[in-house]
Order: sequence, then C-alpha cells, then structure tokens
Amino acid sequence: MKSRPSVAVLIPCHNEEADIGKVIDDFKRELPEAQITVFDNCCTDRTAEIAREHGASVYLEPRKGKGFVVEQMFRAVSADVYVMVDGDDTYSASHVHEMIGPILSGAADMVVGARLAVHQDDSFRPLHVFGNELVRRLVNLLFQANLTDIMSGYRAYNRRIIETIPVVSAGFEVETEITIEALYYGMKIVEVQVPYGTRSEGSESKLNTFSDGARVLYKIFTLMRGYRPLAFFGSVSFVFLLLGLFVGSFPIYDYFAYGEIPHIPSAILATGLMIVASILMVMGILLDTINWRIRELHNVLTRNQDRR
Repeated sequence: MKSRPSVAVLIPCHNEEADIGKVIDDFKRELPEAQITVFDNCCTDRTAEIAREHGASVYLEPRKGKGFVVEQMFRAVSADVYVMVDGDDTYSASHVHEMIGPILSGAADMVVGARLAVHQDDSFRPLHVFGNELVRRLVNLLFQANLTDIMSGYRAYNRRIIETIPVVSAGFEVETEITIEALYYGMKIVEVQVPYGTRSEGSESKLNTFSDGARVLYKIFTLMRGYRPLAFFGSVSFVFLLLGLFVGSFPIYDYFAYGEIPHIPSAILATGLMIVASILMVMGILLDTINWRIRELHNVLTRNQDRR
C-alpha cells in the first residue's frame, strides 16, 4: 500500500432520497479524503440528484439487483480500502474507523459490521432475525467459521477481495456469497459490532422476507455444491445408502430365513439405490480433488499478483 492509502465509500441505492444526503455528509465528515460514490440502481426518485448535490460521484447500474450493483462497484472504482454501506442511514458512519482499521493494519481482508448484538426492536422485520440466525448457523457449520452476522450490508474490503472474489449473484444474497467465497479461499474476516438503526419515515426496505430469504438459502445450496462437493454429494450418497439398506433388508431377510427371494422388485430397487449412492460418493471425491487443485492454482496466482 501507499503511505496514505486511498479509501472509497461505495453506496448502493434504490430510491433512497430520504436518507442519501445525510449518509454522504456523515461519511464525508468521518473520511474527508475518501472518494464517495453512489450507485443508482434503477432509482425513480431524486436519489442521484441529491447525491450529486452533496458532492458524491454517481454511477448508473441499469440491471436491478444489489448483486449487479456490487459487481459494478468492484469493477468501476479503484482504491486501497473499500467501504460498502447501504444508503438508508441504518449504519453508523462514526464506526467506519473501526471498520477500516483491521484492513489498514493487515489484520483482515474483509471486515463485517455485525448488527445483531445492538439493534432496535423495529430494526428488523418479523422473521428477519430468525432468517439471519439460520443462514449464520448453516454457513458456520459448512465452512467451520464462527461469524455472527452473514448478511450485513456494512463492510470494508482490501484490494485482494475486490480483485479475486467473483460476484455472480443478482440480488441481496450477494453478501452471503462474498462471505462464503472469502471463507473458502482462506481470507481473513473480522467482525466489528455496530449499532443497527431504523429507517427514517418515508424510507422503505427493498428486502422481501420470503423471496429474498429463499434466494439466500438457494445460494448456500449452490455454493455448497460447488465449494464443498464432498460434503454435498457425500450427504446425498449417505441418504441413498440408508434407503438402499432399508429396502434391501427385506429380500436379505427372506433369503436367510426361507432360502429364496420372493420380493424381486425390492432387491432390484435396493441394488439401484446402492449403485446411485456409490456414484454420488465417487462424484464427490473427484470434484473435491478438482476443487483442491483449483484452490492451489488460485493461491499461486493471488500470491504472484500481490508481489507485482
């Protein structure tokens, strides 16, 4: 890094005219030398106009969805430290120094502003805390982590995250995707406890409890299949193995008890289930081996990139 690392504040927005001006002013006060950029994601109100009035740069992202915005952020802005924060004034700008501190010191590749410890009663919609807890437990279980907030929109990144983590999600599941990929590639994640406020009057959340929650769970499912193939296919294989043993127990019992197998269809079904279980296990082993070699290649390329 340079003697004075550059900092970029990235603010994704969809119709946040009620709060975007205050968010920009608060971060300009805390980080007067930072580049503040607002990403207009199909806004139909005065969000972009207000952002320019308060001195922020504005990028237009015509594809609706937070994942598309984050992809544009990573591609369009160059800095040493990146701060991503929502434009609804639910996150405290005064905590940004705690957020970027571990990045500047090299103690973290990504810092997450964990919200669940300090929040108001009406900060989350019904079921949102439950959904966050479910996602957190799944991710921690699958990737042997100990994170407390997977879906926070307040994050700080170093350049390594920006240049090496691919973003393919379209919607609000993008935070989960970035977290899982960072865990998979062995990057350092630090959490900072931050308060989570409520939206101002006239500001509405764009998150749909059920549809976006389903997309997050599906994203975990697909990432597990891609990044933990042995665990994924091994688990499915185990289910087929149990089914095969259960169905096969009847013809096996008949054979030892009566010397014949009257339940031929059960024997055929049990054989098929055991074959499927074996194929799934072999697939998991092969894909896990391929993933391991890809990860080795990724680490080598990243190391060479860091040396340049």
